Amino acid sequence: MRIYKRLFPFIAASAVCLSLSGCSQRISALNDTVKLAFWGNEDVVLTPEQVSANPYASIYVKIEDTAQAFVVLAFAEPKISLSSVKNAPEALELKWLSADKGMLVTVNGRLVKTHNLLMGNLSAVESSEPDPLLLGLHLSSTPKTWTRTLDWQPGYHYGYQAKSEFKLISDENILINGTPTQALHFSENVSVDALNIQYQNEFWLDPQTGSVIKSHQKIAPNLPFIDITLLKPFAA
Repeated sequence: MRIYKRLFPFIAASAVCLSLSGCSQRISALNDTVKLAFWGNEDVVLTPEQVSANPYASIYVKIEDTAQAFVVLAFAEPKISLSSVKNAPEALELKWLSADKGMLVTVNGRLVKTHNLLMGNLSAVESSEPDPLLLGLHLSSTPKTWTRTLDWQPGYHYGYQAKSEFKLISDENILINGTPTQALHFSENVSVDALNIQYQNEFWLDPQTGSVIKSHQKIAPNLPFIDITLLKPFAA
């Protein structure tokens, strides 16, 4: 996932093929989707009809001053590590893969791992407590604080404790794929005391389900912010 003044090339058909049954029957549809994205300095913006016609879950991705890219889902796998976390709900790791083997991994909108990003990568997010995003920040019963450890590269950044405090900002109307969409806007104030670093992530949630539909979050404490907008959700 080489970041210059551009973001990703589009996802490779061969990568998707690894995770889909009947792949040969779907290559034509995927190739049609590939034609919708391009390299360049301008944001990729699809029409609602193009997004709907694409058979795969999809997102927009933008890393700070790079151009916006349109990316589709390659893999959806159970997050096995959550099995040891008390009261953790079932969760899927959604893996969004680019043609040059760059990958973003999300769990209900939270970025939990990246691979092959030019500026650096988030290696792991670990906690003995479930992420409030996964529990549903829209619920009054969900804790509004969270502690986890972060590993990232370059450098030997392993086991740094990050403390979060979530706050409801407002009920907002945002545009998703050209459609006005009601969302609950939450801020996440993050402190990494060992490095004297503080930053603020932003999440927009579906008011009914608590699913993250848009986010602005740091890849890691000293790496850039990434914007992710959910266009077409994964249907298990």
